[in-house]
Amino acid sequence: MSWTRHLDDLLSGRKRGALASVSRGLLSVGAAGYALGAWLRNQAFDRGWKRIERAAIPVVSIGNLTTGGTGKTPFAASIARWYRERGVRVAFVSRGYGAHDAATNDEALVLDALCPDVPHLQNPDRVAAAQIAHVELDSQLVILDDGFQHRRLARDLDIVLIDATQPWGFGYLLPRGLLREPVSSLKRAHVVVITRVDQVDRDAVEAIRRTVEGANPQADVIEVAFPATRLVGAKGQTAALESLARRSVAAICGIGNPAAFRSSLVRSGYSVDHFRSFPDHHNYNRADVEDLDHWIRSLAVDAVLCTQKDLVKIALETLGDPPLWAVEIGTEIIIGRESLDARLAGVQPSPGRGDIV
Repeated sequence: MSWTRHLDDLLSGRKRGALASVSRGLLSVGAAGYALGAWLRNQAFDRGWKRIERAAIPVVSIGNLTTGGTGKTPFAASIARWYRERGVRVAFVSRGYGAHDAATNDEALVLDALCPDVPHLQNPDRVAAAQIAHVELDSQLVILDDGFQHRRLARDLDIVLIDATQPWGFGYLLPRGLLREPVSSLKRAHVVVITRVDQVDRDAVEAIRRTVEGANPQADVIEVAFPATRLVGAKGQTAALESLARRSVAAICGIGNPAAFRSSLVRSGYSVDHFRSFPDHHNYNRADVEDLDHWIRSLAVDAVLCTQKDLVKIALETLGDPPLWAVEIGTEIIIGRESLDARLAGVQPSPGRGDIV
């Protein structure tokens, strides 16, 4: 059993027994402390005890209510492309979670691949990064990646993603559940995006909508799917999804929602006979690669599939003998395209220093 499955079983309550019950009890104590800290921090910003600073250019924030993967990276890329198609100079700003020794983290590497014409600044001081984007890069607008809990930098549009396959983090705050703050915090959002709506039934999506509307009746609610588009190799080579249809594959991932990745592969017509998952933002070391290489050689599969976040770190064309392919995904707006367009258009980019005002 993978570590992610073990954690899900524990947090969801599926894992039974005295030890599991004691573990959940201890985690609940930690969640109470976390809840107090989150409340105090939000109160500090809401009441003006902590200063919210406005950048010289507009800020569009894209974030989550829970830990784990909601599809934030491909969605952020789609928003950047929306502005770029309209001639707006955009920069990504993020904290750089998971980066080591001044290196770029996996999400930034994927964004670089998806949006090669959009610079990405990683800095724990995101106010300073926004200033650099304005002064040094002549950006007209900043997309703040993973910004919902970052209250210090003011934003002109707050977009929050909710994963339909695991919307409320088992109903508890960290560490008892996966919520980074209470559902009531959605009152700060302008747009709530329900992702992976194609992987659950309609009743589940409607239930999420009701919860969102109860927390924030004024927010626009958008529904999104992330269809697979093509296969991408470590050297940029591409292949059609159909090239591996009905052939046996193994799959690996180190993301926040491995079950959603596996479901996406099955929906794309792949026979996923072997699957391994690692923690989110997992940095593959030599031992990991050697272990995976040995595992793949023991299997009778035609290819190995992974996410783009995994491929940028493994950076190999093969694992064992079979080729290693990342599954590139796109963003499809199922419901709410006009509402999202209106919200994005409502954020007016600043004129650049070289532009005529």
